[in-house]
Amino acid sequence: MSFLTIGPRPLLELLGEWRDVGASSYEALADRIRLLVIDGRLLAGTRLPAERELAAQLGVSRTTISAAYQRLREQGFAVSRRGSGTRTALPGARASSADPGTGMLDLTKAALPAPSTMPDAVRTASERLPPLLLDNGYDTVGLPSLREAVARRYTERGLPTDPDEVLVTVGAQQAIALVARALVSRGDRALIEVPTYPHAYDAIGAAGARLVTMPVSVDSPDGWDLGALDSALRRTSPAIAYLMPDFQNPTGRSMSASVRSRVLEAAAAQGTIVVADETSAELDIDRPETLAPLAAYARGARVITIGSASKTMWGGLRVGWVRAERSMIRRLHAVRVNMDLGTPVLDQLVVTALLDDYETVLAERRAQLAAGRSAVERAVSASFPDWVVPHVHGGLAVWVNIGAPVSSQLALAARGEGLLITAGPRFGVDGAFERHLRIPLASSASQMPRAVEALRRAWPAATRHPMPDAAMLGAVV
Repeated sequence: MSFLTIGPRPLLELLGEWRDVGASSYEALADRIRLLVIDGRLLAGTRLPAERELAAQLGVSRTTISAAYQRLREQGFAVSRRGSGTRTALPGARASSADPGTGMLDLTKAALPAPSTMPDAVRTASERLPPLLLDNGYDTVGLPSLREAVARRYTERGLPTDPDEVLVTVGAQQAIALVARALVSRGDRALIEVPTYPHAYDAIGAAGARLVTMPVSVDSPDGWDLGALDSALRRTSPAIAYLMPDFQNPTGRSMSASVRSRVLEAAAAQGTIVVADETSAELDIDRPETLAPLAAYARGARVITIGSASKTMWGGLRVGWVRAERSMIRRLHAVRVNMDLGTPVLDQLVVTALLDDYETVLAERRAQLAAGRSAVERAVSASFPDWVVPHVHGGLAVWVNIGAPVSSQLALAARGEGLLITAGPRFGVDGAFERHLRIPLASSASQMPRAVEALRRAWPAATRHPMPDAAMLGAVV
């Protein structure tokens, strides 16, 4: 449980322009706080400001705050106890509202269903399991067969790798947290892209890092602002730089070979370790050039590569890995043994079996994502011709410019129309990206028209009071 507390002023900054002429003040305030909880910008368990303090900060009556908190409690988004104030919550009913039986369409997760070869892989894994049952099942390094398969795949892609350079983890999320915990001391700087994968900056921030940002844009030729990167590296000398060089989440951009070399040269000059999240690297639809993993361009830079089975194979396989030099693997392993007792053996065997026929899996994914991309582009252009939908060459989502700073309002209004979708600011660290919405490509072609129709119905309510544009900060420390 979180025991965080948020003060009146920080909450005001998160709320933005929360008033809505179409609703009472307490309802509008409750709706805005509810959205912040749903998006994860306000963690469940966070203690909200005292009613009197928040009323003074917002310039409203205490009765308004009291009524807003009461509405949140009625909806299950807050709990109050005498002596401990009011804390945010995520209701169990809402947490399961994306179940198909509820009729809600969930676009909050950019993830594909299991591939058609999954049943065969499970059978193969079951056949390979009996000899391993004689052991105790606790292994904090990873099965030799899986590490060999992962190393072989990196070698095939242009990055020679030995099994000893691979550490298996419980998904990529644990790999990111592990790297942050091992390499970041409290107060160290950590460079991250903006926008970026929310759980990554959460994990790096939880390790005590002070975040330094660099922009990634769908509009610029290179995607990554190399000038901002050089400046940030020289000015702050971050301990690590967390980057997604292939089909970046959420923009879908990929670094060219020249950008990869320049990024690594700049990092090497400052002694910054690059953490390359390549969980989406092989979700290629029709990228015009074949690119090796980022570490293949290192030339003196230290690169830690993070991979995962969850994006290309299935989210139910909680298997990830770290690829790094042997000394770094030993360092990470020393930290990992204090975090858990190993990755599930059967899951590792399933991933190994899928890697044995990986090209079949990737071909199926390529077809699914191409169909999803076409469905998104068709549906959005028909209902929102002014929205800008980048034509991505791979990855799991597109970063759509909706033309007005109303992403948070749109996400909230869409829930009333049966659609769950994440607002743009969830992918930033400073309240920016109200003009953007991430739309996954993983939904079926039949679902996308329904999703966009829900957005169309929600649009009028969302645009009544646009949010002020938040300036993207060069560094957040």
